[in-house]
Amino acid sequence: MPELPSLHEATVDAIVGRVGGATLPFQEAACREGSHATLFWFNELVESTPDGDVVRQYLVTAGEPTRGVEFAEVTIRPTLCDPAPSAEKLILTDFAEGWTHLGDLGVAMMPSAGLHTYADRKGWRWNTDEITDGIAARDEDIARIGAEPVVAYVLGHDVGPDDGARNQAVVVGKVARAGDGTIRWGGRLPQGCLGAPVFMSVLLSGDSFKLVCVGVALPPDGRDFGHHPVATFDAVRRALDALDSETLAATSETPPRRRRWWQRRN
Repeated sequence: MPELPSLHEATVDAIVGRVGGATLPFQEAACREGSHATLFWFNELVESTPDGDVVRQYLVTAGEPTRGVEFAEVTIRPTLCDPAPSAEKLILTDFAEGWTHLGDLGVAMMPSAGLHTYADRKGWRWNTDEITDGIAARDEDIARIGAEPVVAYVLGHDVGPDDGARNQAVVVGKVARAGDGTIRWGGRLPQGCLGAPVFMSVLLSGDSFKLVCVGVALPPDGRDFGHHPVATFDAVRRALDALDSETLAATSETPPRRRRWWQRRN
């Protein structure tokens, strides 16, 4: 029998295979220094019916990289488009005004309708993955994280040192609970990975595990030796629940989702 992958290998495979199409790199247009970040697609489950799930779809990132940005440049990944577009870049105008900041969490969200409208106008459709309700962490998942660091993963877009290419990377580090109760990323976070989703594995019975999106990677705040805080998804859920329903509008269409289970077996 072939050797089973380690939990680390299986987790990386699950991240790339299940949500590899959930991220996009962006930066302030015409500004090459210190303006790079990552956003990702998130589906908030509104209702589950026999005919399928009804979701609100948003773009999510760290709030700080969006502030004061009038024009943002988004790198279009051809594999996320059907058919592949001719343009490699998308310029979003009035970028800062399009985001809703979730209180003091450091997280910003934007309805994804604008990107769908752009694609329709250009004659193609987005073919993305999304962070879904089943992956986004809940209270019990975050409660598992204690003072002892556990292995975690950031799925973001680094900045090529020579050509500025925004290639996707799975960055391995650790998360732990600080003395003030916040969750923090310990390890290198490459330039361009601010706003990216942070993942961990939760072991289940036997040899199975579930993939959990812990939250959003934020800029360092000067505490805890500069380690990056993580805005956890349990807090994001509560902040969304507290918003007026008209503040963040739903997309006009429920995007299709691929349903797959990831586990190790004996």
